[in-house]
Amino acid sequence: MHPAPHALRRAVAATTVALLATAVGCAPQPEEKSSATATSTASAGTTCAKGELATQTSGKLTIATDEPAYEPWFKDDKPANGEGFESAVAYAVAKQLGYDKADVVWQSVPFNKAFAPGVKTFDFDINQVSISAERKKAVDFSSGYYDVRQAVVALKDSKAAKATSIADLKGLKLGAQVGTTSLNYLEDVVKPTQEPAAYAKNDQAKAALQNGQVDAIVLDLPTAFYVTAAEVTDAKIVGQFENQGGTPEQFGLVLDKGSALTSCVTTAVDALRKDGTLAAIEKQWLSDAVDAPVLK
Repeated sequence: MHPAPHALRRAVAATTVALLATAVGCAPQPEEKSSATATSTASAGTTCAKGELATQTSGKLTIATDEPAYEPWFKDDKPANGEGFESAVAYAVAKQLGYDKADVVWQSVPFNKAFAPGVKTFDFDINQVSISAERKKAVDFSSGYYDVRQAVVALKDSKAAKATSIADLKGLKLGAQVGTTSLNYLEDVVKPTQEPAAYAKNDQAKAALQNGQVDAIVLDLPTAFYVTAAEVTDAKIVGQFENQGGTPEQFGLVLDKGSALTSCVTTAVDALRKDGTLAAIEKQWLSDAVDAPVLK
């Protein structure tokens, strides 16, 4: 998902902001309640009104993500600016729950720590964390806010760039960020003859690719488009993997295990999907993607 030139992106953003405003404005509101105090019942006996949510800080919504916060999920490494897909989604969820932008507090939490066992210091985390049965043992997830595929990135003049199938990747040195489904795809789908390299950050994986330490890396598709267009411009997307098991891989908001907020946050995400808000945000921030060939 490579970024358009700044002028074009501003034009696209302006158009889609209008679309987003329309989508949000058309969302049905409960009768006799303003949007700021709107109440929805996520489950029996659970009220989702602002002021009644068991948040970390009364009257505030604490949202976490990793640092740095990468494009196209965030913009300029500033989660609080409302720009980038996940920043926009976070504020849309906050609004759905009745929290204004000024009521949102951002917190930096490393990717792996977000879904590790233990008490959380945030209300929810948004950081391209894929929902999985294994992770659900330690944390709660909202319903999915984005359907994602994994993609292979290699330098244009490398042997890896010529791969057209999973079999073509098996003899290569491959890498991905630790704790990600990107690494899982390498281990479970590609099953290379050499053990995949695992990196603490995507930045380290990109550097390893540029330095020739690995032949290719795996990233989620939107990040792959951004990386090849703006960061490692002598690289290309070799292809993408099919979803495994017939169900789409989805990113979900991460909450503490057994959190009282889980049902309310899920209700908010579902409402944003239903009224078109998620689609509008995706169109604004992730619309530069083109189809990548599927590796089988």
